[in-house]
Amino acid sequence: QNEKELQDVVKQQEEKMLKLIDKSGEVMRLKAEVSELKRLLQRAETEAKVLWEEMRGKEHQVDTAYIQERVMLRREVDKLRLLLVEKEDENMRLTDKY
Repeated sequence: QNEKELQDVVKQQEEKMLKLIDKSGEVMRLKAEVSELKRLLQRAETEAKVLWEEMRGKEHQVDTAYIQERVMLRREVDKLRLLLVEKEDENMRLTDKY
């Protein structure tokens, strides 16, 4: 009886360790993703700064409404891309589970 209980406890501990290893891998993947997103954000901020500086120099030549519309459309595209990535990640998680 005691041996059976001990085997059950050992099995439960092994299962817990495997789950922790899986979570550890997920954490590492998420950290890498966060790092990549920070890099992309920095790049986007730099590009935006350059564009705004360029526009300030050409205020009388640039249709600001057109630029604002393009920025809004670009944000919408980025939002849709993010939703697509989230759905793809969710699908991958679901297929990994089953």
